[in-house]
Amino acid sequence: MTTKKSLLLSDEELEAFEATRDLYSELKQAAKDIQAGLGKVVYSPIIAARRNTGLSYAEFAELLGISPATLDDWEQGRQQPSGAARTLLAIALDDPQALLAARVRKDESALK
Repeated sequence: MTTKKSLLLSDEELEAFEATRDLYSELKQAAKDIQAGLGKVVYSPIIAARRNTGLSYAEFAELLGISPATLDDWEQGRQQPSGAARTLLAIALDDPQALLAARVRKDESALK
């Protein structure tokens, strides 16, 4: 195998790499790492944004003005959010309190 910085391997390089792997040992080590707390769960930015707000699935969808089904499609990568929604998601990632404050103001203006 070469030391190229590219992540793509040629068919020959991939075959050589796979021929030397011991999947059982890799999986066994991964299980030990998880038990030791060394595992790391990686969420999509959309899931992370929702979790940052502390809102339920349905509440977060309502805040964004979308259906829970649309939120699910975004989180699963089946669809991508629009430009405006991407902006709201970025705010939820960086400053969830700002998004929650906007929600309160929106709720208060609906009462008037």
